[in-house]
Amino acid sequence: MYVSARSDYAVRAMLALADSDRKDTRELVKAATLAATQEIPLSFLQGILLDLRRAGLLHSHRGVEGGYALARPADEITVGDVLRAVSGSLTTVRGLPADAADYHGIAAGLTDVWLAVHEAIEEVVDTATLADLLARSRASAT
Repeated sequence: MYVSARSDYAVRAMLALADSDRKDTRELVKAATLAATQEIPLSFLQGILLDLRRAGLLHSHRGVEGGYALARPADEITVGDVLRAVSGSLTTVRGLPADAADYHGIAAGLTDVWLAVHEAIEEVVDTATLADLLARSRASAT
């Protein structure tokens, strides 16, 4: 699995929004604020936020009082949800989803290996929620 800058930025932005949501202020967070606090180029972040909104992970509101907020509670959004929203398939083989890899002859066993890798990655990213990661960061900060 390759974690691109886009994927890393998306998870970090979602964590920042989850942290803001946790504080019960219910204030929307502006893209510029997210970009500054997470050190993400604003123009790059705006495309990521659009993908996250289209995937139903964020709500956005326009205007002076506008910004972004999680569409669901942080304990209902997994890292896998975020990664799929911005990158598509979690595991690719030559640019195709792992289940599309087709081998013949002596390489036929590779399909099973790539599928096992894919399943292992899913097990990790689909069980780690934003709330879990926030709890870990708070525990390590103390």
